[in-house]
Amino acid sequence: MVPQKRYRPHTTSDRRRYVEEVELEAPITFATLRPEMEGFALSDALAGKFATLANRDDHMFNERGPSISVRINWPGYNSWSRQIPTRDFRNPPGPITRSKLAKNVAKSVGRFIAEQAGKQMEEDADPAWQVGGGGILLGHLALVRLDHVSKGSWQAQLCLATPTA
Repeated sequence: MVPQKRYRPHTTSDRRRYVEEVELEAPITFATLRPEMEGFALSDALAGKFATLANRDDHMFNERGPSISVRINWPGYNSWSRQIPTRDFRNPPGPITRSKLAKNVAKSVGRFIAEQAGKQMEEDADPAWQVGGGGILLGHLALVRLDHVSKGSWQAQLCLATPTA
């Protein structure tokens, strides 16, 4: 697993309002039909290859607004977030499926890696967790679950899907 600190709002009042006074939901998992694999490969999600994603057609975020924040606290980099839609674009709009959610998260992780590539890691950071060219790329990662960490935020829990060379 990528060792991330759990996201927490910065101020005490925000922690109270968005975490303590909110009923956080259970994690959303991304399991495959192949028990030897942990998580769902982000490269498969981007390519639309969902045949092995368990419960891929389940609707997610049935009772939610139009978007959520996906958060990543990758070791050695600043905390990062991006809004993704929770509704599809049918008429009338409905909730997205687990497969569409996986694809949206994969796009977000890809954007995170692209934005961090070439940036200096924080001092004392473990260089094994460097992202971008010469480091960890999207194709090395799998999405294990999304953890509900505050009212509108879900933190992507990722693991290495293939060894990095």
